[in-house]
Amino acid sequence: MAAATLAGCTPTVKVEAPDKPIVINLNVKIEQEVRVKVDRDVETLLQNNPDLF
Repeated sequence: MAAATLAGCTPTVKVEAPDKPIVINLNVKIEQEVRVKVDRDVETLLQNNPDLF
């Protein structure tokens, strides 16, 4: 009796493939490259014009 009760409470795990394809967004890398380029430009601008601010 106890074995039948415990058998009814076992969890079921299903592994299924997603129905939509996995999308990897690479915009983060592009934004970081743009920020680095802008930061370098600002740094050189400040070095060339120390009295700018």
